[in-house]
Order: sequence, then C-alpha cells, then structure tokens
Amino acid sequence: MANSIDEKVVRHVAGLARLQVSDDEVALFAAQLSHVLEYFDQMQQVDTRDVAPAAHPLPITNVYRQDVAHEPWPVAQALANAPDPHGGFFRVPKVLEQEAT
Repeated sequence: MANSIDEKVVRHVAGLARLQVSDDEVALFAAQLSHVLEYFDQMQQVDTRDVAPAAHPLPITNVYRQDVAHEPWPVAQALANAPDPHGGFFRVPKVLEQEAT
C-alpha cells in the first residue's frame, strides 16, 4: 500500500473538522481511508488515452427560473424555522480558532 492513512492523520483531520472520534472509530476510519487510496491507485493504472474528457456521464441541462424581483419575506416568516432567532436576526454559534485536541 503506497499511500496509507495512519491514526495520527485521522485524528488531525477530525480535529480540523471539530469532530470527536473514539479510538475504535479512528482505527476504522484509518483502514477505510487507506482502502479508498488503494482504489485511487488502481484507477491510476487504467489506460484512458482514448477516452474523451467529460464533466458528467449523462447529458444534463440546467433549468433556471426567471430572475424576477419580488417583495421579500416578512421577517417573522423568514425566521419561522430558525432554532435561535434574536432581535430579527439568525443567531448562530461562534466559531473561533481552537487548538486541535
């Protein structure tokens, strides 16, 4: 296995994502992510010289609605499903720099 993910890398990434993972999960994720990298190595071996580049395997088209100005929603309606509205605004938790544990 040329590229493998060790437990130190899993813990580092979990810290960056602010995820708490148990020791069992760290070992499991390290193994799973290493297998993913093995698949990437396998795909690198496939000869694709005669394959045309494609952004998507199927033809797709975007459907856009007309961009028409309209009255904004009333504040009460916009905040109806907000978990913690405050003074007519959305209140969200602070995200501050922290050292990874």
